[in-house]
Amino acid sequence: MIAYKLLRKRKNGTLGPLFINRRQIIPMGKWLQAENHPTKGYAVRPGWHTTSRPEAPHLSMKGRVWMKVEITNYEKMVRPKSQGGVWWLSKRMKVLGVNNE
Repeated sequence: MIAYKLLRKRKNGTLGPLFINRRQIIPMGKWLQAENHPTKGYAVRPGWHTTSRPEAPHLSMKGRVWMKVEITNYEKMVRPKSQGGVWWLSKRMKVLGVNNE
């Protein structure tokens, strides 16, 4: 399934997660297995967090980029519209490219 993932774009051009496991480098075009990294101050929700549409007003800001991704083995999680509405928590994700919508 196609979904959208908001990632941090570093000064060196690499992509990484916004909050959990921040040092990870997210490559393009490679299937990634979800990992569980419990982090103080955050709810434990294992899986890649993606959205149905490239919208999450509470997270969108400079230095972040919406990427189009493919996900498998996912479950639906309904969130407030201000947080993007529907989230998909998936076990696997592949970054396809920058979202151009």
